[in-house]
Amino acid sequence: MTSTTAGTTWLVRRSRVLGGQPTDVLVENGVVAEIGPGLSAAGASVLDADGLVLLPGLVDLHTHLREPGREDAETVETGSQAAARGGFTAVHAMANTDPVADTAGVVEQVWRLGRRSGWVDVRPVGAVTVGLAGERLAELGAMADSAAGVRVFSDDGKCVSDAVLMRRALEYVKAFDGVVAQHAQEPRLTDGAQMHEGAVSAVLGLRGWPAVAEEAIIARDVLLAGHVGSRLHVCHLSTAGSVEIVRWAKGRGIDVTAEVTPHHLLLTDEEVRSYDPVFKVNPPLRTAEDVMALREALADGTIDIVATDHAPHPVEDKDCEWAAAAMGMTGLETALSVVQHTMVETGLLDWAGVAQRMSAAPARIGRVADQGRPLVVGEPAHLTLVDPAARWTVEPHTMATMGRNSPFRGRELPGQVVATFYAGHPTVLDGKLAAPRPSTTPGRDA
Repeated sequence: MTSTTAGTTWLVRRSRVLGGQPTDVLVENGVVAEIGPGLSAAGASVLDADGLVLLPGLVDLHTHLREPGREDAETVETGSQAAARGGFTAVHAMANTDPVADTAGVVEQVWRLGRRSGWVDVRPVGAVTVGLAGERLAELGAMADSAAGVRVFSDDGKCVSDAVLMRRALEYVKAFDGVVAQHAQEPRLTDGAQMHEGAVSAVLGLRGWPAVAEEAIIARDVLLAGHVGSRLHVCHLSTAGSVEIVRWAKGRGIDVTAEVTPHHLLLTDEEVRSYDPVFKVNPPLRTAEDVMALREALADGTIDIVATDHAPHPVEDKDCEWAAAAMGMTGLETALSVVQHTMVETGLLDWAGVAQRMSAAPARIGRVADQGRPLVVGEPAHLTLVDPAARWTVEPHTMATMGRNSPFRGRELPGQVVATFYAGHPTVLDGKLAAPRPSTTPGRDA
């Protein structure tokens, strides 16, 4: 990719929209102004994108930005930069901060930090229960009515295990078209668990995390969602059994959606034989059979989206013995490459399918109206350009995220994001951070 910069109008030449035939795309005033071959525009900045695939800006429904309270692990600024480098133009910031994002004041703080940063659209996720304690509902209505306009609520990191409380949450969010995103983990079945319960855990002598601990909660919650007629989203689905439950629920007309992480599409519990804590994650890495079931479910639409569950940690929280290590992996800057490797190169998805599962569907679930839009004239210019022929080796110390806990370190992956446009503004060019969207852009705080 080569580019020449002359102004705020951009002419992207010969990109392959959704993997199709090469064409030109003109971006003016933050929107797609024209699409077609042989375009020209006086004074435009020109980007030669021959051979590159043009996608709508990616949307992540599940990101941990850690701020406020854990700025030693990540900040809204660094996490947003990582998102931009990964091709994302919007992320949903999970509520397990310190203080927890369980009030209008905290979600507005996160929202304003995102707007001030300007790299991506940061959408706060509100907690379902006060302090993630699972005892009483948080201020769901106040968060929905706040400037942040929260529509996704989750205690992610903890399960809303009380069935009555979960029912009340599902009923409450109906009033403002919200969705409860459940971390499906029956706590009594996973107390002290260290990895997936199976043959590998038996050999290693680590307490197992049974698949049924996830599946039991999903089964309960799809029935609750169907009973009250509300929207349910299943976070980081990880087992073949969970796939079958979601497939059954959708067949019954229950309004349930589900996500899978890139690491659950590629890695298995065999990685844990190394005892490297970088592979310790919640839910745990599962079996090869589960991985294949997840890929097939993403391909056939049973699983709606890919979400990163980007979970950065300080080095000291991961560079320790397995039992003491924190759970979680970084994922924003590797997500699209892993999806290309596991889904596109295997023939399970084409680039239009990737756009649906990493942009349009997560934007719809999160009710982000101006993201995930079709690449047609008049739509906001949230754009991602990826070089599908590129190959790169993951080196965590070169990433924008503060987290160094990538499970793909040292691994060669295909495809590389070379440009990201957020509302027509290039945040990434030639694979490097360019500049955040200026504070004078309409719709942002000065």
